[in-house]
Amino acid sequence: MQSALFSRGIEQFNQQQFYECHDTLEAIWIEALELDKRFYQGILQVAVACHHLHELNLRGAVILLGEGVRRLSDYQPDYQDIDVTQLLIESDLLLQTLQRLPPENLADFAQKLFSPENATATNKVNCQLPKILRVDSST
Repeated sequence: MQSALFSRGIEQFNQQQFYECHDTLEAIWIEALELDKRFYQGILQVAVACHHLHELNLRGAVILLGEGVRRLSDYQPDYQDIDVTQLLIESDLLLQTLQRLPPENLADFAQKLFSPENATATNKVNCQLPKILRVDSST
């Protein structure tokens, strides 16, 4: 069962409020048992990676995406009603895309990635920001 605080963190993540998501989930992470702690830390690292990407910090985004993917991989296919496998697929695709991205193209890539139009069928960057989906619904 998810806490209201965790649900708020998921909502913030999915609304691209990555800094706020970090603050919300960090409060849960600090108090969590060790098994849950690694799960929350993985999500936190993906959120902070997306924040770094928004701030055009390519190195920080790549490092934290890699760490987040590694931590979350132990929680597949789902954990705490979260579709971990889907989060990993999207996070790993973003990581691979960033690893191949020439640094001089970062600003243009990030602008398109964070653009509301990127969610449409004419996905301009062939990649998207990860979303956290619940296993019992598509929200």
